[in-house]
Amino acid sequence: MIDGLKPYPAMKDSGVPWLGEVPGHWGVLPNRAIFDEVKERDRADADMLSVTITKGVIRQQTLLEDSSKKDSSKLDRSAYKLVRPGDIAYNKMRAWQGAVGVSEYEGIVSPAYVVQRPRGGAASRYVHYLLRTPAFAKEAERWSYGITSDMWSLRPEHFKMIYSCLPPLPEQAAIVRFLDHADRRIRRYIRAKQKLIKLLEEQKQAIIHRAVTRGLDPNVRLKPSGVEWLGDVPEHWEVRRVKSLSLVKRGASPRPIADPKYFDDAGEYAWVRIADVSASTRYLETTTQRLSSLGDSLSVRLEPGALFLSIAGSVGKPIITKIKCCIHDGFVYFPQFHGNVEFLCRIFSCGAPFGRLGKLGTQLNLNTDTVGGICVGWPPITEQAAIVTYLDEATASFERVIASARREIDLLREYRTRLIADVVTGKLDVREAAVRLPDEVEEAEPLDEIDAEGDSDEAGSDDADAVPEEVEA
Repeated sequence: MIDGLKPYPAMKDSGVPWLGEVPGHWGVLPNRAIFDEVKERDRADADMLSVTITKGVIRQQTLLEDSSKKDSSKLDRSAYKLVRPGDIAYNKMRAWQGAVGVSEYEGIVSPAYVVQRPRGGAASRYVHYLLRTPAFAKEAERWSYGITSDMWSLRPEHFKMIYSCLPPLPEQAAIVRFLDHADRRIRRYIRAKQKLIKLLEEQKQAIIHRAVTRGLDPNVRLKPSGVEWLGDVPEHWEVRRVKSLSLVKRGASPRPIADPKYFDDAGEYAWVRIADVSASTRYLETTTQRLSSLGDSLSVRLEPGALFLSIAGSVGKPIITKIKCCIHDGFVYFPQFHGNVEFLCRIFSCGAPFGRLGKLGTQLNLNTDTVGGICVGWPPITEQAAIVTYLDEATASFERVIASARREIDLLREYRTRLIADVVTGKLDVREAAVRLPDEVEEAEPLDEIDAEGDSDEAGSDDADAVPEEVEA
């Protein structure tokens, strides 16, 4: 894909730290010379749009589909801002996390958001790629103000003061052509890996499901369980509700969770986000943050060996922690559990116990009552251990291949991020490569990849519209 790409022959110092050196013939201009802020209103009938961290501007309906997220917009939408195709919209309080992008649609966004219209010398798709680079996010953070990070705001007057690079229009078109082609190829690779993971997960879950409902003896006598997902179970097994095996409680966290005083890299307890669980398999071994002593004192603390279950983001995913950690209310946990915790984890991991509530990995309506009310087949403790040992061996090869595929997806995403950043800031010259690209053909199916789940109530949330509205000056 990048074979033959070379640096530009003549570079210059942009004078802007986040851009570094840029091609000598490119412009370096303040955003006030590139964009006009627009505040068109009184279109309450238009579709609601959302500005997300992972995908930029999308229809709000797309965000809400198959999701537990709710429409947080007001009934009176007369003050909402109109966004036209080609406009750039950003969330003032999440710009530093990447909640910015070009809109392909006409619709409206919250009054708390900013809508910028590129002037004639700027191509919307080019500035979309530029403003979604990690380097711009850091620059947006530098220009954002607020008491704590969850209140940081990139106001329009400060956005206008940020300098951006701007190639000639034909070159912007070549860059967009190249990056669109590269992005499509990378997403195709990622999608193929995701399909492989889904297939392997389904096969693994089928093996687990049979073991946790029938046991290991194919000749054992069975009895009706009276529970749809269980079917017939071994005659000597009990059928128990989860709440009869353990208390089921919800996690908790200090508020506002983004306040720096609650975090300390040297803290005793790790802080668990939905993203940490999404990236884990059966065990939690590391997280990206640690809590201070104040933070962990206001949270639910778990010791190594404890089981918890996600009820937000990767809903229905069970995890056994191998480290001291704290969980928020997007999880439930099981204090005073009596039994083999690995066996209960395996029951949840097959997905079937959630029955009519939905399938594993979708936005289910799980809470302490619904989890506690799940009926499970419960063999003697020695048999639980034997089933766990069997499943460890039977699913090991699946988990190795799945872990490898997920690592490849992470590398592909990192490569894409780096490639886009290098191209839009002029570190690589793609003009000749863009000319040689074939015309795009219509895809038989959409190539939208499945993004990692974002936290529903934290600073890392992908639901960028779930912030309080600000009053404009």
